[in-house]
Amino acid sequence: MDLAFVQSRLLERFLDSDVISAEEVAALLKRRGVLDGTPVFLDEGTQMPLPPLCEYGRYLSTALLDETTLKDYGRAVRRLDDHLAELGSDVLSAVESDLVSYRDHRTRWQEKPVGGSAWGKESFVQDDLYGFLVDRGVLTHRPARVAARGRNALASRVRSSMDIRHLTFEQYRYFRDVGLGGQLPNSQVNPTFRGWSPLRGRAGSDIALGSGTRWREWSTVLLPEIGLWPGMPGGAAEFTVQACAKYGKDRPVYVPEDAVASADLFCLLERPDIVRRAARGLERKARDLFVVGDVDVAGGRVRGVMDGVVREFQMSAMDPRLRRIAVYEGEFGLEALTLFVCRGGLMPGADAWKGYRHRAWARMTELADETAPRLPARRWRWHDLRHSYALRLLTYLENLMDGEEPDLQARRRRHRSYLTGHIRHNPLLIVSRRLGHASPETTYQYLQYTDDLINEFEAAFSGWVRDDEATYAEIASHALSGANGGR
Repeated sequence: MDLAFVQSRLLERFLDSDVISAEEVAALLKRRGVLDGTPVFLDEGTQMPLPPLCEYGRYLSTALLDETTLKDYGRAVRRLDDHLAELGSDVLSAVESDLVSYRDHRTRWQEKPVGGSAWGKESFVQDDLYGFLVDRGVLTHRPARVAARGRNALASRVRSSMDIRHLTFEQYRYFRDVGLGGQLPNSQVNPTFRGWSPLRGRAGSDIALGSGTRWREWSTVLLPEIGLWPGMPGGAAEFTVQACAKYGKDRPVYVPEDAVASADLFCLLERPDIVRRAARGLERKARDLFVVGDVDVAGGRVRGVMDGVVREFQMSAMDPRLRRIAVYEGEFGLEALTLFVCRGGLMPGADAWKGYRHRAWARMTELADETAPRLPARRWRWHDLRHSYALRLLTYLENLMDGEEPDLQARRRRHRSYLTGHIRHNPLLIVSRRLGHASPETTYQYLQYTDDLINEFEAAFSGWVRDDEATYAEIASHALSGANGGR
C-alpha cells in the first residue's frame, strides 16, 4: 500500500489535466471539507484509492485535526499494513495475533524499538481505525479483544510520567553562549565556530526560557506580537497564543524585557542580512505566499492577499503553516512576518531548529573542560527550557509564599492552608495557567523537583551514625545531588 497526502497548495503547480482544473479541484476539496494533510491510501499496483481506508482519512479530516497529526495517523496505518503484508495479511483481514506480532515488532524486535508513549499513540490509531471500520459496517468485529471498561488491550500498560529535565543557571548560560552563541567557555570568541546565525539561537533560547512556551509557540512568533514592529514602544511583550498552542487552547504569553531585547539584537545585527539575501527569491514565490499589506497591532489582526484573494486573520488564530508563508513589504522587498528567519527568508521549521540544537550540543561536548558545568548524558531539548522556566517560577512563588519561615513543617502548614483558601495565589495554579496545562494534575509532577529533600534526609537520618565516618544523610544527599545534576 502506498500513502499520499492532500496538498491543495501544490495543485496549481503540478496538476495538468484537460478534464478538471486546479481551481476546480481546490474548490471541491474545500466544499467537501478535506483538509491539507488528509491521508490517501493507494493500491501499490494500480495506484487507485482503497475505499475503506480513504474513507477513514476523510473521517480524520472532519475531526479537524491539524496537518501534522493527520500525517502521523496516515503513517501509522501504513506501517501497520507494511508489517501485515510481510505476514501475508492486510489491514482489513488482520486477526488478533497479527496485531500482537506488530506490537512486539515495534516495541521489541525492530532495530530501534519505540517506547511506551510512542506505542500508546500508535495503538490508539489502530483502535480508532478498527472502531471506524466496525461502525461503518466494513468489518463485523474488531480483530483485537476489548479489555475491561472498553480499554484497548494492545495499548501500553506502562503509564509514563513527564520527562522533566531542567537546566541550572550555569548550564543554561553554557548552552546559550557556548553551544548556540559561538563563544568559548572562557567567554572569548570561538574562532572555529561554524554557526551561521548565533544571535538567532541566543534569542530563541532566551524567549523559550523567559516565556515558558512550547517550541511551536515561541518559534512561530510574529514581529508585531513580540513588539518589534514600527510604532510599538518596545519593552516586555504580551500576546495570545491559540492556533499554535497545544490542543488549540488559547492563553496569554508574557515575554520579559530582557528576552525581547535579545530578539531585538538579532533583528538589528543579523536578520537584515538574511532578509536582504532572500528577498529576490521571495519575490519569485510571491504567488504562493500570504502577502500582508495591513497590520492592526491594537486589534491583533493582519490583512493581505493569499491565492489572489484578500484575507484577514486574527494573529492568534494563524497556524504555523500560515505563519510560515506570511510576508510583508520591507526595506529590501518581501520579508517574513515571523521574528525568526532562515536562509530561505522564511520561518525555520522543526528540522532546522533540531539541527541548531544538535550542533550546539556537539560544540558544548567538544569544548567542555574543568570550568564547564556538568552536562547530562542525554543532550538537552528545547522543551527543557520550558521545564526550567516552570521549576524556577514555581520555586520562586513558593518561597515568596513561605516568606522567611525557617521551619519546614511550618511552611507545609502554610501550603496546606493556601492550597484551598487562596486559589488565586496558589503557586501551582499560577504556573499551570502560565504553561497552558489542560489540568493542574500535569503541573503536580514538578513538585517532586522543588521539595527541600536534603533537609528531609538530614531529619530522617539524624542520630543514626555519630562517628567520623560519613553519615547516611551525607551519602543520601550526595546521591541526590548527583541524580538531580544528571536530569
